[in-house]
Amino acid sequence: MKQKFDIITSTCVPLPLENVDTDQIIPARFLKATTREESFFGENLFRDWRYNPDGTVNEDFVLNNPLYSGEILVAGKNFGSGSSREHAAWAIAGYGFRVVVSSFFADIHKNNELNNFVLPVVVSEPFLAELFASIEKDPKTEVEVNLPKQTITNKATGKSETFEINGYKKYCLMNALDDIDFLLENKDKIEAWESKNSH
Repeated sequence: MKQKFDIITSTCVPLPLENVDTDQIIPARFLKATTREESFFGENLFRDWRYNPDGTVNEDFVLNNPLYSGEILVAGKNFGSGSSREHAAWAIAGYGFRVVVSSFFADIHKNNELNNFVLPVVVSEPFLAELFASIEKDPKTEVEVNLPKQTITNKATGKSETFEINGYKKYCLMNALDDIDFLLENKDKIEAWESKNSH
């Protein structure tokens, strides 16, 4: 669902694992679905970690821990590596995460998140480590992600960092526009340019 981005303040779900690939985010057997039913993909986010082979809930996995909830997923370094499947971003969005924080994202996955109204925030390794420590100490720790100012703040420590985002994608997120919406919004300008330059 397209929601305008501005400032998000939320508790976090910590996933302090490095090199989480897209097959772990959404296993390949779920890729047969071609329609983007977010609830379906959200229900199967991290499927093989959330459930044991016999289908019972894995109580040790963070998404099954009632202490942790929120719209922000805090993940270890190199998040979203592996195949380029967009379904991984669908699953993250479908579960209800609006922001993913990591010290490094695989490029294709990072762009897939942006295209699906999930904001990938790249932070330094020390900031990420401190964030994990704050959440572990107090699961109610809140993080503020300010897209207009491009800042992320750990409210437990007061520390902030700035993050980079492509200007076009920032505009699209803040206005809840996908690429097609953006073109339609600028249809008059495009037509005016074409008529002016078609001679």
